[in-house]
Amino acid sequence: MNWIILIVAGLFEVAFTTCMSKARETTGAVSTGWWVAFLITMSISMYLLYRATLSLPMGTAYAVWTGIGAVGTVLVGIFFFKEPAHFWRVFFIFLLIGSIIGLKAVSKH
Repeated sequence: MNWIILIVAGLFEVAFTTCMSKARETTGAVSTGWWVAFLITMSISMYLLYRATLSLPMGTAYAVWTGIGAVGTVLVGIFFFKEPAHFWRVFFIFLLIGSIIGLKAVSKH
């Protein structure tokens, strides 16, 4: 169950980085809305990370959380913000995914 909580925390990390990006692109009330969404999703992400670390090793949980956030944020950038998806970028995304799976595989929890 804590791994599921950790995965959801990582997805909220993707959400808060996306909100931050959208807040920078907009102005006025729209920007304020994105900043509010950023604060909410960041708070949820941090709380879920905290919950996951109650039974998972802190180092493993943090590495997985940041890995999910990094991979997810890059994918959001590619699919929604038209960022480049050249070979090496995709290669390193898969390397990150492999590292996350490896940490899960060697974890004792």
